[in-house]
Amino acid sequence: MATYVLIHGAGDASYWHRLVPELRGRGHDVVAPELPSDDAVGLAGYTDTVVSAIGDRTDPIVVAQSLGGFTGPLVCDRVPVRLLVMLAAMVPVPGETAGDWWDDTGAERARREQAVRDGRSPDFDLVESFFHDVPPEIAAEAMTREQRSESASMWTDPWPLKAWPDVPTRFLLCRHDRFFPASFQRRVVRERLGIVPDEMDGGHLPALSRPKELADRLEAFRLECPAG
Repeated sequence: MATYVLIHGAGDASYWHRLVPELRGRGHDVVAPELPSDDAVGLAGYTDTVVSAIGDRTDPIVVAQSLGGFTGPLVCDRVPVRLLVMLAAMVPVPGETAGDWWDDTGAERARREQAVRDGRSPDFDLVESFFHDVPPEIAAEAMTREQRSESASMWTDPWPLKAWPDVPTRFLLCRHDRFFPASFQRRVVRERLGIVPDEMDGGHLPALSRPKELADRLEAFRLECPAG
């Protein structure tokens, strides 16, 4: 049995509600903490929350989605982990804030350019950007939930590590991601992590749109990375 630690992005931990039973059904322990919303709690508070949720579990696999890419590596710097999986994630560099990341990487320009290439409006639309491939009933349920507020400090806290943590790292991008387009992610991952990302079909929210396929990919990563 392995332990999967799931770190959500902007939004809340309900994002994982279709993936959790897939992983537990394979016999694994799953930790999916809700990150705090207090404006005074930033990266350190997010990291503390995840570390506390891990508790005395050993050798976990950390999966960091989207904005969770800023927190995942910090958890790995504090807790011995088996593997870090960056899922359609933001990849920070030392000293960078989550707020600056967009201009630093050209993320918004890449999103707009991809929309034009696809024949869509370049203006941001929540449904079109995030839920275009999510089953309608799942998308409707997600849209009815009260939106968790992100900590204001999360966007302004500099990423504190001097280098990427010494932990096996995989990056899984989604080929039909309209928010972080695949071509953009391939470039950022190459420049910032120096690795070639793994790829799967689907948009920015694979835990909602393709939970079984995502679980299969995570399991394949686990089997390729022996326990410590």
